Amino acid sequence: MIERLRAWMREKVKQLLVAAAVLAVLGIFGALFVMISGIVPIKASSGHWSITEAFLQFAKRRSVATHTVGMKVPPLDEERLVLQGGGQYGFACEPCHGSPSIQQPRIAASMLPKPPDLRRSVLTYGPEELFYIVKHGIKLTGMPAWPAGHRDDEVWAMVAFLQRLPSLEAQAYEELTGRARTIDDAVPLEELLGPTPLARKAIGENCARCHGVDGLGGPAGAFPKLAGQRAEYLAASLEAYARGARHSGVMEPIAARLGLDDMRAIGEYYARRPAAGGHAEHGHRGDPEGRRIAEEGIPAQLIPACSECHGPAPAPERNANYPLLAGQHAWYLESQLRLFRQKGRGGTRYHEIMHKIAGQLSDEQVRAVAAYYASIQQ
Repeated sequence: MIERLRAWMREKVKQLLVAAAVLAVLGIFGALFVMISGIVPIKASSGHWSITEAFLQFAKRRSVATHTVGMKVPPLDEERLVLQGGGQYGFACEPCHGSPSIQQPRIAASMLPKPPDLRRSVLTYGPEELFYIVKHGIKLTGMPAWPAGHRDDEVWAMVAFLQRLPSLEAQAYEELTGRARTIDDAVPLEELLGPTPLARKAIGENCARCHGVDGLGGPAGAFPKLAGQRAEYLAASLEAYARGARHSGVMEPIAARLGLDDMRAIGEYYARRPAAGGHAEHGHRGDPEGRRIAEEGIPAQLIPACSECHGPAPAPERNANYPLLAGQHAWYLESQLRLFRQKGRGGTRYHEIMHKIAGQLSDEQVRAVAAYYASIQQ
């Protein structure tokens, strides 16, 4: 009796497996028929069924939530980060998502799915989830991944701005994105007549929004200083950004629109701007350890003196493609040294020199040398 029951069950299981296999084959052939026949419309104008939209939204949110479990969120309340993210939002995000100043363009509004109004949608995500979306993008939506995949510092700056976005009125938005900083009486327009028309446009509409017309890094010292920097270094850096050799999701798209003549003209313009004096950051004026590293190096770690390549002492024989560091913001110098240490910065054809040097520096030494250079003048 038991044996007959077992045989009957085996037979039923076999029948069920055969039926499942037949259904699977039929499903495959049915899917192929639908695909080959072209009967399913792909037109964005038709929209999604409500159930399809609900399924896609649910799947998206579950995927984001799963892939951000345990992610550590750095402090995001520093005004410098908000300004950095705002500068990029105005360039790259506003054309699709709109802003407090500009309604969503009609072309973006006709996309499927329609890019969301971020002033509302960011409130439904945590900072780690915003980071994941901004960095990796979303398939089949038109939302791209961050152009420089390992520049997490830039992505976190965007997250800092997005968290501020819902509370912004138009004027505050204009200030945070840099559009309120235009070429006006602060710098006579004739000073810009030397560069080519495209370079003038780049300086007025792009460079000045973040770095300032004066090249001093904008409000709150949120961007690196360009004033008084070597023209050759600035032009070579723009060229490296344009071909993706120096990594930045912010600078690569901007530089890619420029010609070599325009890059040189921009470099010459900012090289002529007067450099600002040094300033103490975090109370480290004239940091003695940083000064020792800059002037003497660290022989025990095979680290040469920074001043041999980067000043501030004048040296006519010094390679013009090496940047001047005196008076630069400490946060920027720290970030660049850390990127060199991770081999994630890229740069001109000389950038690999810094990989071994930065890799030998401790966090304390990085902070010390950055603070020292920030406190002195060119």
